Amino acid sequence: MRIAVLSDIHGNLEALHSVLADMDAQALPPAEIISLGDNLGYGPDPEACVQLVRSRGILSVMGNHELGVARSKYRRWFNSQSREALQRTCELVSEETVAFVGALPHVLSRHDALFVHGLPPDSVLKYLYELDMEQLNVLFDTYPEPVAFVGHTHELELISRDAQGVVRAALGCGVHQLDRARRYLINIGAVGQPRDGDKRAKYVLWDTESWTLEVRFVDYDVQTTVRKFKEAGMPMRYAERLL
Repeated sequence: MRIAVLSDIHGNLEALHSVLADMDAQALPPAEIISLGDNLGYGPDPEACVQLVRSRGILSVMGNHELGVARSKYRRWFNSQSREALQRTCELVSEETVAFVGALPHVLSRHDALFVHGLPPDSVLKYLYELDMEQLNVLFDTYPEPVAFVGHTHELELISRDAQGVVRAALGCGVHQLDRARRYLINIGAVGQPRDGDKRAKYVLWDTESWTLEVRFVDYDVQTTVRKFKEAGMPMRYAERLL
């Protein structure tokens, strides 16, 4: 079975449409799509992105931006710039969407893999880059699944562990053969707000039988997205990051 995993759409409708079109164009389209959260936030189309996620039957966990939209007490966790964008996001979404994102689970376990926004076993808020090698080694013992997918940092990274220890490696575009003798923590990058030096939208295709991971980089209409930031009254600093 091929599973598509995406994260951090961040209200970028053009990027999401292009990623879904890329999935649909595959010779073997994914049997299931899972989002690691932050479907809204920063971008100009939070309502449309959440509605598209729902209409496509995409399973999703909660991201920190969903948490901030649904539960006001968590908004103080955000820095002042992110909080400004979050407030505008709250003004752009319907009560139905607030209820939907507020009911999302913090974690999913499917296909012998774990799906979480921040860090295993179920953190919405913690960042992968905050952990050193010793902490990563401990983290692998907090969940039983051999593979865990995370987002949140908007970057790509492949972390694995075997009897010899933990290895951190870059994760580039293309197909990667994973080793069943190792356990994996996979940071899959972002659809709508990449921060890895490549502005294209990112997602991955996970083959649960062959244990291959294909990282896809997808072009989209950035200029339309940037124009919509101004029209929606979203902070332009997040539009400039897309250019």
